[in-house]
Order: sequence, then structure tokens, then C-alpha cells
Amino acid sequence: MPLRRKVRGAAAAGRRAAVRWWLLSLAATGATVTATAALLAVALHVSSSAASGPASSSGVPYRLSKLDGAADDAGEKRWWLPAPSRGFTPCVAPSPAYKSPGPSRGYLLVLTNGGLNQMRAGPLFNISNFSDVFDEEYFIHSLANDVKVEKKLPKDLVKAPKFVRYFKSWSGIDYYHDEIYPLWEHRQVIRAAKSDSRLANNYLPPDIQKLRCRAFFQALRFAPPIEALGNLLVERMRSFGPYIALHLRYEKDMLAFSGCTHGLSQTESEELAMIRENTSYWKVKDIDPLDQRSHGYCPLTPKEVGMFLSALGYPSSTPVYIAAGEIYGGESHVVDLLSRFPIMMNKEKLASAEELRPFRQYASQMAALDYIVSVESDVFIPSYSGNMARAVGGHRRFLGHRKTIIPDRKALVRLFDKVDGGLLNEGERLSRRIIDIHRKRQGSPRKRKGPVSGTKGSDRFRSEEAFYENPLPDCLCLPESPASDASVVSI
Repeated sequence: MPLRRKVRGAAAAGRRAAVRWWLLSLAATGATVTATAALLAVALHVSSSAASGPASSSGVPYRLSKLDGAADDAGEKRWWLPAPSRGFTPCVAPSPAYKSPGPSRGYLLVLTNGGLNQMRAGPLFNISNFSDVFDEEYFIHSLANDVKVEKKLPKDLVKAPKFVRYFKSWSGIDYYHDEIYPLWEHRQVIRAAKSDSRLANNYLPPDIQKLRCRAFFQALRFAPPIEALGNLLVERMRSFGPYIALHLRYEKDMLAFSGCTHGLSQTESEELAMIRENTSYWKVKDIDPLDQRSHGYCPLTPKEVGMFLSALGYPSSTPVYIAAGEIYGGESHVVDLLSRFPIMMNKEKLASAEELRPFRQYASQMAALDYIVSVESDVFIPSYSGNMARAVGGHRRFLGHRKTIIPDRKALVRLFDKVDGGLLNEGERLSRRIIDIHRKRQGSPRKRKGPVSGTKGSDRFRSEEAFYENPLPDCLCLPESPASDASVVSI
């Protein structure tokens, strides 16, 4: 490459980097950067055009084509387009035969447990810390015709004995009707010991399935302060253009639990093994990290995510929002990703310290902010299929099958290992293979997957696609077919 071109390229990169950090400083002070970013994007494009080409013959000093980050060809545009919805729209209204609840026979006490996504996926009848994350009044009002929700027990029952019951996981209607419902004949308050995965994913009455969708996708709205800041983060992120929300599962506890150590130092690997050994409620202690990774059980590393996005065809000017907790190893493990996609943001960069102060002490509230930015993103990509990824993915399906690209981790690590071993180079060949693998992994409508063939017992239910991960066919219908068959799943 001639020296002059190198200098021009370095100068342009320097200008972009300087402006990027200036924008970040504006965001850190809480300033609105929408107009600023738009003007600077034009200025940067004009200056780049000036450095690389002559003035146009029309008298305009420099031709204004697409801004940085915009797709320049059909291939790039394709990766921004939403998945085809094929006409499916939400259909969650109860049937004419649906009956509102009758007189109360007692109280079911369900304490919200786990993180944000367990709280979203579990049943919520009595509210404990629920209002810290969700809009309590809106939830109660939205489900008024379905279930009576009380904020707290009556005074005469606060100190009354509470019968604790462990509801069976993935249970059907017969179990609740025959075994649970009669319990209130002799008791006033029953406390559910656990609330997650207590209801079957499939083969439930259509009205029950639609009620689940009304609760999960409509009644559950974040508390007003969370909604306000979350929407502000979305607005600030959009000031950079269409963006990808990347759920980057690379936190210390995640890596320690899964036993995934690829790309880590020996000291880091030993630290994670020690955490796993000392965590009593993690039952599996000895994990083969190579075996985990080869089967696709590990999250993609930040470096692998960068290779993946580049192979899909996203340009380096693509804005990327990192929805995650603290990345293990800090900047040392994200430097490769950052070098490929320098417009890399998170809530700490988009919001000021003052704006985040009310939420910092509450992990679920901080996760809720990531949830909002992820649901509203142009493209959502999870590096691992955890609860957050499944909840966001299902919500995006319900809202119109917004583009959600699910990496095939097992196939990807095989390709990336070939790159590391010198058997395959980054470029057109790798890109073509990765694009082919992911053509049908972009969130298009499909029926919910049933159990994995050959599984039995609880493993059979555990292998099913969760209801909240894919509400089709129960809550998404074609216009000419308002009632879907809730018994149909994709095997």
C-alpha cells in the first residue's frame, strides 16, 4: 500500500477515534448526543471523502453518500433487515368460554426468586421485591380479569401458619386441579417453595397459554424509573445508527460455573476452578474445558464474537451495545472485539454516574436496563443461550420476530480452531461458511421445539424449548387463523 494512502487512512481513523471518545464523554455527563452524533457522522464522512477523492463535477465540494455504519451493498443490508414475520401477529385475547376468577378460597404466596429473568418467567401472585423491578400497579390492573393479586396478606393472616409446598416441575393442568387445588380446603395460605418452571411448556389449554403470554409480554412492565432510563439509553444508542445488542456472557461466575477457560491464562483458569470448588451449591466440580467447548457448551469469547460479526458482514463502524455484567479480565479480554468494532457501548458509557446511581446496588435493575436496550435493538446476538438470551429472544419474537441471530457455537468453534491452527484464513471462505450456517438462525417464525429425541423423565422436559422463548403457536397467529392449536410443537 502506498505511504500516502496509509497516512490518509491513519488520519481518518484518528479522527473517528477522537470523535468517538468525545461522544462518550458527552454521554458520560448525561448529555443528549443524538443531534451531535448525526452532525459529526456527516462531518466525518465528508472529511473522509475529501481525503480519498476529488470534488464532484456538480459544484458540490464533496459527495454525501451513506453515513458510516450504513450498509453499502445488498449483503450488508440483509443483516439489518428484520426476520420475515410471515404475517404472524399476537393473539392473546381469551376465548368466549374463558371465565374470570370466582371467589377466593385462600392465598398462594409466591416469593420472587432468582435474577431478573427468573422473576419474569415464574408465576407472581404475591409480590416481594417485585416492585423494585416491575410496575406493580400496572401488573395488578392488567391481570384483574384473570387473577386477583394482593400486595400483602391480610393482617390476620400475616402470622398464620403457612403450608410450604414444592410444586412439581413442568406440571400439567391435571396435577394442579387434582393435587394442588384441594389443598385450600384445609389451609388458608400456601407458599410455593419455588416458582420457576412449575408449569409445562406444552399441551395446556389454549386459554392458559394465552394467559401466560398476557402476563409475560403485556402485564410485566418495568418500573417507571427503569423504563425511563432504559428508553433514554435506546435513544442514545440509536444516535450512532442501527445497532447490535450483544449479550456477552463472559462474567466470572458464568465461566467458573461452566468450566470454560478457552483464551484464559493459567492463573485465571485456576481462579475459576477454585471458585467452582468453593461454591457448595454447584454440584459439578471437575469439568473438562476442551470437551465443554467442543460440544458448544461454552459462551463465545469476545474475540470469537468479533470474528463472528465480521464474518457475517457487519462493518467496523457498526455500533455494538454490550449487555452484560463485568467482563472477566476487563479490557484485556475485549481488546480484540474493540479493535474490530470501536463503537462499543454499554450502560456505563451511555449514562452518567448520576443517572445510574439509583440502580447500581440492584443487579436486577441493572439487568433490566440491558433487557430494554436488547429488546429494542435492530439486531440481538447472544454469545450464550442463558435465561436472559432466551427471554429477550422470545420477547422479540412476540413483538414481530425482530432479527435475533443465534450463533451455532459448536460449528463456530470448529471453524475458529481451524483459523487459530492456520488451516483456514479469515476472509471470503470463512465468511461464506458462517453465513450459510446461520441463514435459518435469525428469529424467523417457527413452532416451539419439543423434547430432544431419546430423552426421558425430567430431562425430556428440560430439553424442550421454553414457552417464554418461543410463544408460537399459542400466542402468535396468522390473520386468517385467529385460534392456534396449542397442542402442536415442532419435534
